Amino acid sequence: MIGALHILDWLVLVLYIVAIIFVGFFRTRHTGKSQEEFILAGRRLSLPGFVASLVATWYGGILGVGENTFLYGIQTWVIFGLPYYIFALMFALWLAPKIRNKHLMSIPDHFHHTYGKIPGVISGVYLLFLSSPAPYILSIGILLQYSFGIPFGWALIFATGVSLIYIWYGGFGAVVRTDILQFILMFTGFILLIGFAWTKTGSPFSLLSQLPESHLNPTGGHSIQYIMVWFFIALWTFVDPGFYQRCAAAKTPLTAKKGIIISIGFWFFFDLFTLTAGLYARVLIPNSVPLFSLPELGHTLLPPLFYGLFLVGVLSTIMSTIDSLGLISAVTYGRDIIWRLRKSTWTHTRDLPTYLTRQGLIVMASISMILAFSLQSVVKLWYTIGSLVIPGLLLPFLLTFTKKTIRSSSAVVLLVLPVVISAGWFLARSFFTGYPFVLEPFYPGVITSILVFFAISKEQK
Repeated sequence: MIGALHILDWLVLVLYIVAIIFVGFFRTRHTGKSQEEFILAGRRLSLPGFVASLVATWYGGILGVGENTFLYGIQTWVIFGLPYYIFALMFALWLAPKIRNKHLMSIPDHFHHTYGKIPGVISGVYLLFLSSPAPYILSIGILLQYSFGIPFGWALIFATGVSLIYIWYGGFGAVVRTDILQFILMFTGFILLIGFAWTKTGSPFSLLSQLPESHLNPTGGHSIQYIMVWFFIALWTFVDPGFYQRCAAAKTPLTAKKGIIISIGFWFFFDLFTLTAGLYARVLIPNSVPLFSLPELGHTLLPPLFYGLFLVGVLSTIMSTIDSLGLISAVTYGRDIIWRLRKSTWTHTRDLPTYLTRQGLIVMASISMILAFSLQSVVKLWYTIGSLVIPGLLLPFLLTFTKKTIRSSSAVVLLVLPVVISAGWFLARSFFTGYPFVLEPFYPGVITSILVFFAISKEQK
């Protein structure tokens, strides 16, 4: 814990929690009768709501970003910024309008519609890993414990409850409303931090001569292969359920396209703020615990009230991701898996998609809190999940936007085998001094996916 907080900082925190709950419930309608209303806000998402929600949802791992910047400098932007701008732009120009025009509700819907029931369910299982809020619940639990002295277990329960309670009633509409407020707060918090750092210690350019040489190296001392894996993991963008949900909910295809392009600009500036803050922390508090470098920098530089605003900005960055992924994982579990498996045997109201989604919210929140106790590093988790799951999802998902026809049984192989190979590559490291052939697990998974696709294409000619 960084020490007792001023009463003004506590006041800011309390006002933030009250505001989030109020905004979450404000104008909320009980949407149990319509899954389109609950999951996609009736497909009425405006451009400002689209941008604010997408931008805010993208930064849940802010403590991990601060940690990586503290340790490796500008490499953070190279692996967590640049490749995502590139692939987000491609998504905007190619996929976003098509997603809105298809009138489906989720990525597993695409698989079910194109390949059949079993591939749809398998893709849903993969999406549970991609959309789990567990690492972000962990982040906020650690932050609350470190900054406010709240016991870790209670911090997890508190953060999860506040982030998800309004979703039960308001669904995606409540997520968007709270994301707009959190979008404003996250930018406000980091602008304040950079402003005080600049005023008290000098411009960011003065840091260049004080940083270790490795912090100005785009690779941060890692191999080119390691950096390239992160570029490929950024292909996650194409199968990111948050991107998909917002495009499907947009008022028009043009709203989805323009929304992502505008979001890229906001991401660039927010990345600039967080990177600069991380470099200030490396110079001004070199003995800080890397994971807590950003909140400790804020505590070092900001007076009462302003420090509370900064902490609320960090909380907003994480909580906006928890509520979005909490809803997505609940939809994936309740609608895309359980409902699909039960669909032919409907007998009660509890078999309806929205009911099962709400049930999934409880199940996934409980699982995520349990997982949060066992996680150690958000960055390592991103790397592992990306390396395992993306090779299995990416190619078959992109094929749903083409005229290529693949049988259901072949789609199952295309989904499963690349993931098995990547997982085997991870396990092989335990028996060797490193990965076989010095290849990161992502590469054999993607190569397998491509080879299976060509084999299927040849067979079906």
